[in-house]
Amino acid sequence: MSADSPRSQSCTCIAPINIAVIKYWGKSDEDQIIPLNDSISLTLNTDYMYTKTTATISTELTKDSIILNNEEASGDGVRFQNCLSEIRKLAASSKHASTVEKSKLKVAIVSQNNFPTKAGLASSASGYACLVFTLAQLFELESHKSELSALARRGSGSACRSLFGGFVQWFHESQPCVARPIAEAQHWPQLRCLVAVVSNTSKAVGSTEGMSRSVKTSKLLEYRIKHVVRDRVEEMKMAILQKDFVKFAELTMQDSNQFHAICLDTYPPLFYMNSTSQAIIQLVHRYNEIRQNIKVAYTFDAGPNAVLFMEEAELNRFASVFHSFFGSIPHESFFRGKVLDPVDSTKDVEALGPDNALKGQVQYTIVCHVGQGPKNIDPTG
Repeated sequence: MSADSPRSQSCTCIAPINIAVIKYWGKSDEDQIIPLNDSISLTLNTDYMYTKTTATISTELTKDSIILNNEEASGDGVRFQNCLSEIRKLAASSKHASTVEKSKLKVAIVSQNNFPTKAGLASSASGYACLVFTLAQLFELESHKSELSALARRGSGSACRSLFGGFVQWFHESQPCVARPIAEAQHWPQLRCLVAVVSNTSKAVGSTEGMSRSVKTSKLLEYRIKHVVRDRVEEMKMAILQKDFVKFAELTMQDSNQFHAICLDTYPPLFYMNSTSQAIIQLVHRYNEIRQNIKVAYTFDAGPNAVLFMEEAELNRFASVFHSFFGSIPHESFFRGKVLDPVDSTKDVEALGPDNALKGQVQYTIVCHVGQGPKNIDPTG
């Protein structure tokens, strides 16, 4: 923590996004943000994609405020205040007098995502995880991460998973309702991820509204909760612990497909993917066919942007194929986050059947791996 003056203190932290491979869609309690089912996610490294938040408390502040992506938001927003009020309660009950005094001060938040917001890339998850973690650091709370996970959930459900690195499960029936790690980030070092940015545009129907609509109208969601997801969660946990990529990939794609089927089964229907998303799905299945095994998996959250999983040994080969189909800028500019070695993909592309109409449909792709949870980036933090 840095002290700007005796009357003002600030703290800056970053938090990762997490990508669900077993999806959360629908709440049993809208106010408390309790999900209908357990979910499982992977936390991505913060080398390229993260939320950065600075929190400042000062005797000179007269109200709580928040600036998100350079735009002023409401400091009275319900979810923001839910998180802030719970943090203040913890601070007020601290055995440390300095923490108790801090709980009485107004706070100014400045938060920035360095990736597309409200486009199906878990920006609210990293955002609220970063908010809660930064405030806990600023107030010098001695809270366990599971306690912070419960607080972050009050801002955005999936934020509870971004408090942890590695592979994470959110338990819908736990008391309190929190996320816990399944395995550390280093557990599966060969696993890699490509985040394909198809669109920076915010989705037309937000996740909160979409979930509510699905809960009210989708019989398929009802079937998923009763008959599918519980077993699928256990299968996914086993695949992760055994580092069984084929099983992991199958479950990931099946769960993504079922999620978007539920969106279509919702009335009126929800359209989060677009034609480019569908072309990416087709390419992955065709690629796995010519490789005669499942080498790549896709998942889509509530947006058109794809998240693609593979192991390190497949990364350069598939990336070159993917660029051949969807990239219109040089290979070294198309892939961000890590330098990839181009591979001659001529034979693969010929086997797949080239489609020049797809060129330029993906703006760029971020290369990621499984990473750690939030961290304080103040020099003295």
